[in-house]
Amino acid sequence: MATASLADTETLRALLAQTLAGRAGASCAVICLCAAWCGTCREFQPGFERAAGEHPHAVFRWLDIEDEADALGDADIETFPTLVIGGPDAQVRFAGPVPPQPAQIARLLQSLGL
Repeated sequence: MATASLADTETLRALLAQTLAGRAGASCAVICLCAAWCGTCREFQPGFERAAGEHPHAVFRWLDIEDEADALGDADIETFPTLVIGGPDAQVRFAGPVPPQPAQIARLLQSLGL
């Protein structure tokens, strides 16, 4: 299964740090790497936004890989949606594709202790 390479951890860590910046007290960040042309991503977005409302302790970010290509550097994202989840220390705890089911986010956060 294609996913963000673990060699791209520094890039993902920087994305997490940027997402968490100025959000004192946030327990984690959840970033969805997506593309506007991806129908699956468009269908997943409302559920992602609902999940953000259900997890006020977390910072959620919807990142279009084409609109924000500079932020991703050379990270190679092949499967959508891809989630990146990190703790308050901006360490990557999860990076990979997920089924486009918003309930996956809650399960991941719980399994990661976030």
